[in-house]
Amino acid sequence: MHAVRLHAFGPAENLVYEPAPTPVPAPGQVRIAVAAAGVHLLDTALREGNLGPFPTLPELPTVPGREVAGTVDALGPGTDPAWLGRDVVVHLGLAPGGYAEYAVADAGRLHPVPPGLGPAEAVAMIGTGRTALGILQFTDLGPDSVALVPAAAGGIGTLLVQYAVSAGATVIALAGGPDKTARAAANGAHLALDYTDPAWSDTVRAHHPGGATILFDSVGGPVTRTALDLLAPGALRLVFGWSAGPLTLTDAEEAALTARGITTRQVLGPAMFRLVGTPDPLRTLETRALAEAAAGRLRPAVTRFPLAEAAAAHHALETRATTGKVILEP
Repeated sequence: MHAVRLHAFGPAENLVYEPAPTPVPAPGQVRIAVAAAGVHLLDTALREGNLGPFPTLPELPTVPGREVAGTVDALGPGTDPAWLGRDVVVHLGLAPGGYAEYAVADAGRLHPVPPGLGPAEAVAMIGTGRTALGILQFTDLGPDSVALVPAAAGGIGTLLVQYAVSAGATVIALAGGPDKTARAAANGAHLALDYTDPAWSDTVRAHHPGGATILFDSVGGPVTRTALDLLAPGALRLVFGWSAGPLTLTDAEEAALTARGITTRQVLGPAMFRLVGTPDPLRTLETRALAEAAAGRLRPAVTRFPLAEAAAAHHALETRATTGKVILEP
């Protein structure tokens, strides 16, 4: 088979498409003929040698990627034979191996791909979709809500916009450039603005002088600093990323937010899992996400690259040249 392997930590160009050993499933595992593999920002961090939330760096050479969909073509000893030939999607967890023509996974992690859902869309929901639904647990969106969504054309942002619109909320979407703002508008955003335009905050104030009631903050940096001034008294800020760099507030700025009654919550990790309230919260969120997409209530956006162009996919993701979930296809 062919796979994308990383032999040395560093830039995207270190990802090499080359022949690699075809994996053999161990007991309780399946092998998947990969039709779609997800690319995550965490993949780019690991490629550079940054741990992020991971306890250790992968041993080199490694095949990156932790989200795949495809058809089960081989079974390990003791694996339920009913999986053979089925179209499945799986999040591999801490184990990489997705950027390849074949990948192995524990059978207990598999989800059947729902009817009507393609492999790329299934991959988008198994990772990005579960995160979006986890974040949305902390909200009570309704007709009185005014939601401010930076990165609204990204994988998570796309789903947040769709969900908020369906809940009856007024949605202010921020994205970089006219193509991305058009996509946010097509998803139902009531106001879609280019955050590279210095006047974007003035437009928000003109349309919503009372301010936004919730900020879905995955960006940090200058965009978030400006967005904080646009929040209504008593608003909620949900923090789940900092793609433009962490935002460090001064004591005076923190005090001002407190005086306005604005609450900030970090929502990824243990807080999200506790709120799910099931023994396996990640699987619960994955199941819910796939069901939402299968029912058409959430429609993931994807940007596709051939597997052999994984380096280009990483570069595009890092330079914000993509919309939705980035997918590699063998």
